[in-house]
Amino acid sequence: MTVNRRRVAAWLWIVFAFVVWNVVFDRVIVQAGRDYVDLAKAAAKANAPYVKIDDTMRPARSRALWLASASAAGILLVAAAGLKAGTTSATHLRKT
Repeated sequence: MTVNRRRVAAWLWIVFAFVVWNVVFDRVIVQAGRDYVDLAKAAAKANAPYVKIDDTMRPARSRALWLASASAAGILLVAAAGLKAGTTSATHLRKT
């Protein structure tokens, strides 16, 4: 059984991009949750109006989606360029 190294490398890059997407999305959402808790505590101490979680989490969800997607897209672009360069070099080496 032969292993197509280019295909394995492509799948590993895709898995890496998927993991990074999830980590970035999670970190942004977790930080927004922490920010909300801080705002809610400050509002409670100051007897200010109740802080709604939706006011903090809705923009965080959009920011998380964009940052995570941009991170994963950057990884996939680097992967595509690397795989293309690797294929070009391997083809060039075979010809010489």
